[in-house]
Amino acid sequence: MRITRIRSAVVVLLSFALSACVVYPKKVEYYDSDCRIDARRLELETGVLISDVCSGGGGSEVEGACLAALLAVGAGSAIVSGSIVVVGNTVYWLEKKGRCLARSSS
Repeated sequence: MRITRIRSAVVVLLSFALSACVVYPKKVEYYDSDCRIDARRLELETGVLISDVCSGGGGSEVEGACLAALLAVGAGSAIVSGSIVVVGNTVYWLEKKGRCLARSSS
């Protein structure tokens, strides 16, 4: 009985700690002094996802499922946002190179 309570408390505390991890892409504009143009890039930012879903006290099965869902959301946001950043930065890099070549030839 005591071990179940301790395990439940640990699961709830871990779920609160892990629920704060959400990753999203952010657009940053900067000046490229080599080409003398304004350019853009994407960076990964982290945010806080506040969730009271796991504090309901529905038993260890519910807490385990809640912890798994929070891990999936955090990992999923990192994978999707990371993919968006890679593709977006590739497009921005190609755009920057094209604008830099056009500026240097004129």
